Amino acid sequence: MIASSIGPIAHELSEELVTLGRSPENMIQLDDPSVSGKHAQLQLVGDDVQLTDLGSTNGTTVNDAAITAALLRAGDRVRFGKVEACFECEVAGDAQPLPAMEEVEANTAAVSARPADFSNASPFPRRTTEKDPGRTALFAAAVVAILAFIGSMLALAQMHAPMP
Repeated sequence: MIASSIGPIAHELSEELVTLGRSPENMIQLDDPSVSGKHAQLQLVGDDVQLTDLGSTNGTTVNDAAITAALLRAGDRVRFGKVEACFECEVAGDAQPLPAMEEVEANTAAVSARPADFSNASPFPRRTTEKDPGRTALFAAAVVAILAFIGSMLALAQMHAPMP
């Protein structure tokens, strides 16, 4: 169950791998600025569910402890940035009391870093070399020469124009 501005929302984990984050490509989209585009994932490992933080800016916590990966138990409180969730499963075997909930401050990212597995889908090849300053200077000189030639041709045409 995930708490949102419109109230709690239940999500059933029907897939073996579920991604969570602000980006619409995620299976569970969390529309909150404190949540990263691709924030975390839930993966079914046998009968357990493993939560893994995907390098998010504001991190992921389970029962107020920051995690990079954790196996979830029934009743665990999970936080993605400022968005709170409660993990519930059908078998509530060894649930333990949770620590008291406290307010946390999450900072929104000023700049978003490109994920390590990002690939560009552009059909145009990426520029492999930097711009050559010599080539730029040569191009600028050619443009100036062409403009000078056009200007001299116009001046010559005016000198030889018939007088009325």
